[in-house]
Amino acid sequence: MTDKTNALDIILDINAIKKLLPHRYPFLLVDKVKNIVPFESATGIKMVTANEWYFEGHFPNHPIMPGVLIIEAMAQTAGVLILHSQQLEKENQVDQQSMVYFMSMEKVKFRKPIVPGDALEIEIKKERVRGNVWRFVGKAFVDGALTNEATFTAMVAH
Repeated sequence: MTDKTNALDIILDINAIKKLLPHRYPFLLVDKVKNIVPFESATGIKMVTANEWYFEGHFPNHPIMPGVLIIEAMAQTAGVLILHSQQLEKENQVDQQSMVYFMSMEKVKFRKPIVPGDALEIEIKKERVRGNVWRFVGKAFVDGALTNEATFTAMVAH
């Protein structure tokens, strides 16, 4: 990690993400988080490979990443943003008891399918915070083209 003054240079790899999120294979859906502006925004990256477990049944001979998993990847990116921001605020003291729970989603749109070989880029922006409840706008892109979008809420529990 870099210092807090140049937040956009912060890149969290899979090992750093695993220190923040409880998710593991096959449900850890974010490979890297970059462009972090603490408490405001972040970009998650998911490298979609032909070996993903869900492609076996969704769909044989025409693999498409399930939409609910794209939304879950958005939620995980938001969770990383929240927990990493809190970690920076507490001077790198990780609160192992903090968890981020996905609460709701609205305005969900699936514009283009995500297929093997795609690099899914997930942009998350905080819309507001009220107590422990955060509201985000998420957009997913492949090669610069908008593929998905959603507004969702998450709760931080300690």
